[in-house]
Order: sequence, then structure tokens, then C-alpha cells
Amino acid sequence: MRHAGAAPATRRRWLAGVTAAAGAAWLGACGRPGAAPAGRAAASLWFTYGGRNRATLEELVARFNASQPDFWIRAVFQGDYFEGLAKLRTAIAARADPGLSHVVGEVIPYLAEAGALRSLAGLPGARELDLVAALGQSGSWRGGADRPLVALPFNRSTPIAYLNQAVFDEHGLRAPESWAELRESARALTRREGGRTVRYGFGCPVDWWFWVALVGQAGGEVIEPDGAVTLGGDAGVRAVELWQRLVTEDASMKPPPGRDYNAWEATNQDFLAGRTAMIWTSTAFLRYLEENARFPVRAAPLPRDVRHAVPTGGTHWILPARGPDAERAAAWAFLRWMHEPAQAADWATRTGYIPVTHGAIARLEAQGFYTAHPNDRVALRQLDVALPWPWAPALFRVQREIVQPRLERAVLASGSARELLEEARGIARRELG
Repeated sequence: MRHAGAAPATRRRWLAGVTAAAGAAWLGACGRPGAAPAGRAAASLWFTYGGRNRATLEELVARFNASQPDFWIRAVFQGDYFEGLAKLRTAIAARADPGLSHVVGEVIPYLAEAGALRSLAGLPGARELDLVAALGQSGSWRGGADRPLVALPFNRSTPIAYLNQAVFDEHGLRAPESWAELRESARALTRREGGRTVRYGFGCPVDWWFWVALVGQAGGEVIEPDGAVTLGGDAGVRAVELWQRLVTEDASMKPPPGRDYNAWEATNQDFLAGRTAMIWTSTAFLRYLEENARFPVRAAPLPRDVRHAVPTGGTHWILPARGPDAERAAAWAFLRWMHEPAQAADWATRTGYIPVTHGAIARLEAQGFYTAHPNDRVALRQLDVALPWPWAPALFRVQREIVQPRLERAVLASGSARELLEEARGIARRELG
């Protein structure tokens, strides 16, 4: 695989995805942080989600601002993950990086190798943050511990299964523990009336993240330790074919409409409305689904094929390399504060994301939180089978441009899984090395 640091043309194309003129116009619209109270150092925080998670983060920012007299954080909403990344790309191209941001994990290696991230290793207290290894840089990527520290975990997740417990109890079923049981349960839970399906047994976005989980469960790797983009080989094909059987052969998986988070939202709404009995989605929606369902919601680990496996997901905090030096102290003070047990635990319990420090987990255990909320323990336990990502600068492009569209064609348009993945591998090897 071509190393990003050795491909300046590719890096320039990515970082300069928009013109300087467009960047300047956009920056004029977004602006820099407003004036902080007198005597405080300020930093801009770009963040990317809405709903209750946005409200929770904004409340934590306000709490930080009220907790001390020296620093001030202004949180600026930038849309969803991909919109936020596009805006960050614009800012980098325009040499107007924010002081602090967070980005999806798959893009961290590219940004790091492109020199777009500041090292955090020498900052005060960086070695004492008590991070859960599987969620931080050291465990999220193969070889992550051997590289300069450039990312800290923030909203971290795994995919998990959500069950309508009332429907499962009605059919005398337990959470499926294997692919075979998944198919059996999905068929049993599907209900048809007058030739129309009124409830599907299973729902899942046709999305890269869940496909990676299936590839891992089938014993494969998307990118091998030597950097070869194999897309799981036969395991990748079997992963797609499982979806195809559920959708077409069994007619027990509801094909989700839309792309990206539209498909995720449609999957959630089908579950809440009783149109699906079981879905796979992120731990990020745990609290939302529990509070909005009219039935008991049970979370369960994903089933295995030859092994149990899940990817981790979500975002990591970063300090952009050309963020204003004057903002660095405030940004770092906020990050250290967010990793204290009280804040890390509060963020996790109010959202469904996994606590990112051992101190936060210990705090919740001592408070009896996991006894009262067993669903929250599912993703935590799944970290034992979490597969680290490769440190591959091309990973994000492989995901968005090469694999994702072909997954949709294979599952939603009944394309050949093997042919489409062979096509994807050919493109990856030809264009990425």
C-alpha cells in the first residue's frame, strides 16, 4: 500500500478538496469563537452531532466554563460526521484550523500521516489519562501505541443488537448467538398478513461498519497486517451473502432506505414502530431507543460465525496542527477535564457511548449503574472481541468511495457479492497501491 507520507499529490488532492476562495467564504460564515469573559483564554470546539447528544455536550461545555476561571470553550455545531469532516477539510486547506475538533476514527491515520494533527504526547498529564486501551489510539489501531499520540477517545461505540423483548418473549426466543440462529430468529419473528409483511424479524443499515463486523465474525480482515487491501477475501463475500439471504431469500430483513445516517435513522424508527423485532445499530442510540420504545428493549452482543468480533466506532478528539497556538492551553484543559471520571461517566450514561477511562467504569460500577442498566454493559463486554483498525491512510477512502456503494448494489440491487468485492479490490490495489 502506498504510504500517505510518500504521496504528496494524493494528500494535496484530499486536503485541498475545495478552493481557497471557497474556504475563505465558508470561514467568513462560521467565524472564530466569540469573545470570552475577560482574562480567559478561549478555544473553538467543532463538534458533529445533534439531538440529545448535542445537548449533552453543550451542557458539559457550559459546566467546564463554569468550573474554573482561566479557560473558555465555545462549541460550534458542524453537522453530522461527514459534514463536519468536509468542513474541517476546508479549514485545513484554508490554513484556518479550529483549536479543537473530533473526527471519525477511520480518518485519523490519513490526517496523521498528512501532518494535519498535533502530537499530544508531550502535553501535561497526557500519560495519566487512564484510557481504556481498546478505545484509545493504542488499541483502536494495530501499532497505534508505537506512533506519536495524536488522538484521544471521545464518543466511542461498538455495534450491538437491540431486541423487542416483548416479541422475543412471545415467541420463546433468546438473543441469537450465531449467524444460523440469527436467520432462524429473523424468520420466526417476521409476520405477514394478507401477503404483506407487517413486521420484519431483522433490520440493519447496509453500511460499511456492520459489514466489517460480519467480516470479522467470518474470520477475515478488511486490510491485512502487511497493508494488503483484501476486503476479507471469502469472509467478505460471505458477509455480504448473509445480508442477501436475509433480504431476498428469507425476506426477513427490512431493506433500509437512504444512505449513511438516513438509513440508520430509518432502522431506528422501524424498530420503535414495531416494524422490526430486532436491529443492529450503535451503542450511541441506547438511551434514545430505551426512552422512546413502547416495549422493553434488550441489548445483546452481535452473534458469531467462526468467532465473535466487532469493530469500534465513533470519534476521537484531535488538535489540528495549525490551530491557533493561543487556543491550545484551553483546548487541552478541556480535554483533560472531559477524561476525568465524573465527566467521562456522565457522557456515557446519558448517551449510551462506552466510558473511555477505567476511572469512569470503576465509578459506575461502584454506583451500581451497570446492575441497574445491564444494557450498558453489553458494549463494554464486547471490547474483549473488538478488532483494531489497520493504521492505513487509505482506510477512509476505501470505506466511502470503494466499498460502501458496492455493498448497497450487492444487497439492495441483488448484485453479485463476489464480483462487486473483486471489483472493489481491483480499484483499491490499482489506485492505492
